[in-house]
Amino acid sequence: MATAFHNLSSYDAATVPSAEGMTFGIVVADWNDRFTYAMADAAIQTLMRHGAKAEDITVKHVPGSFELVYGTAWMMEHLELDAIISIGCVIRGDTPHFDYICQGTTQGLADLNARAEIPVIYGLLTCNTAEQAEARCGGVLGNKGDECAITAIKMVAYGQ
Repeated sequence: MATAFHNLSSYDAATVPSAEGMTFGIVVADWNDRFTYAMADAAIQTLMRHGAKAEDITVKHVPGSFELVYGTAWMMEHLELDAIISIGCVIRGDTPHFDYICQGTTQGLADLNARAEIPVIYGLLTCNTAEQAEARCGGVLGNKGDECAITAIKMVAYGQ
């Protein structure tokens, strides 16, 4: 469903399993940090609201969205986690760079998710404008970080 028709922070808490005892990794791109940090903060707060402890959430930073793939793969290999949330934000510019970064990052995260033993949650915003990103990072359309956290909890519970 298009985000314009659904608030990213809106969900039925009764349908969310407890995150108690679950471990999560969050990989955050520093590029467009105004947006990515807001999403990461929301994800952390939502995980904790549903029972995860702060010490069960590991946050690592990478320079940009393209590096989310490596950061996520590194977490999979080196940390014992139940799920990884990959958070980035790419805003269209004047060159095709946007298309290459979005396509490469999406394909890389999808490949990791398909072969991983744990879920990889896609938290990459691909926006035409900064205003669209703002609306999805705590603005009128909610916060993608909330949605990613709920997805992570549900996917971990799915695999248990």
